[in-house]
Amino acid sequence: MFCYQCEQTAGGTGCTKIGVCGKNEDVQSLQDVLVFGLKGVAAYAHHARELGARSEDVDAFMHDAMFSTLTNVDFDLNRFLELVLKAGETNFKVMELLNNAHVEKFGSPTPVEVKSGTIAGPGILVTGHDLLNLEDILKQTDGKGINVYTHGEMLPAHGYPELRKYKHLIGNYGSAWQNQKTEFDAFSGAILVNTNCIMIPKDSYKDRLFTTGLAGVEGVTHIEGRDYSVVIEKALASAPLEDSQAASHTTGFHYTAVLGLADKIVAAVKAGKIKHFFFIGGCDGAKPGRNYFTEFAEKVPDDCVILTAGCGKYRINAHEYGDIDGIPRLIDMGQCNDCFSVIQVAVALAKAFDCGVNDLPLSLVVSWYEQKAVAILLTLLYLGVENIRLGPSLPAFISPNVLNVLVEKFKIKPIGDVDTDLADMLGN
Repeated sequence: MFCYQCEQTAGGTGCTKIGVCGKNEDVQSLQDVLVFGLKGVAAYAHHARELGARSEDVDAFMHDAMFSTLTNVDFDLNRFLELVLKAGETNFKVMELLNNAHVEKFGSPTPVEVKSGTIAGPGILVTGHDLLNLEDILKQTDGKGINVYTHGEMLPAHGYPELRKYKHLIGNYGSAWQNQKTEFDAFSGAILVNTNCIMIPKDSYKDRLFTTGLAGVEGVTHIEGRDYSVVIEKALASAPLEDSQAASHTTGFHYTAVLGLADKIVAAVKAGKIKHFFFIGGCDGAKPGRNYFTEFAEKVPDDCVILTAGCGKYRINAHEYGDIDGIPRLIDMGQCNDCFSVIQVAVALAKAFDCGVNDLPLSLVVSWYEQKAVAILLTLLYLGVENIRLGPSLPAFISPNVLNVLVEKFKIKPIGDVDTDLADMLGN
């Protein structure tokens, strides 16, 4: 990389500056945080735009923020921190935009029990985040004797009434994105990936794998437009799936559905039946240490409620948690962008108890992996949420000084020992 300050290779023997283009490592770190966050904002804005929704404010911020990362624009650490938090505010706006677009198009999600596994017959597996793409597949397969299954972040699609009305949307198969190679190999039908979270496929299923939209991989058929006849033909020509049922999952707890239980939740808290709320979720990955989230959820006391969203749900949703006076102890609020619903519930509870969000008996245990998780974290920081536990490790692009700022200002902490962390959050 070239340093325009001293006209030498950055960091080389002739470079007289610290870092790139004269920026110290803390400004560089904040620029990295900003760029990762912008990628997450762009993903949500893309999905909203596909549904006909856009925001001039969001677009304008994207331009200004990207401009700010250019050479010799802004080396002021405090100003740049404000810009990073502005990215969190912008992500909140775009999550709301996407939420409203989803609801307008597909209806408000309601809780639904989703079958897991497969049933006998031809099948198509749809993975990714694009609900509009799933609707296209359902329309084009209607009456053709093909069963459609969701995978990964597509599981929450079952909560939307306008998608659930298709009876051949059979259920969910598999788990999070990092298990694709094993799960796709075992799925004998056609597979469609419609956004990011695609892994380089094994040869054993490459001919049954298709991509669309912005997703793509060399050697795999990419579909332009919205004609999925080639996927349908492959599904009909492939070996039919066999009956293989697994434990069901419940999803569809949009904030409107949860707030419908608000009176019961508030009463249960006041009666001492619900002692604490935990948000355990985010982006999943294969890095060692993510079993922390599974163990944490299983050790949460029976008088506590767990909220979740994102593909991190697969770390915790195989366990049976039961309910408290008819209130489910595990409330799956949807895709990663549905953290908007989590925020709405937290704000509503704070209003009901006449306190701030940070005064609620609520703890956030967030798993991060990629850009959308960074964008959501920035949103939480913009909203002033404190005491977030982040794991399985802290982002490598956060410098020590920037981390100190986050610790001092927001009390952000890395995850540690499950028992110790849980006791601390419960005040024991």
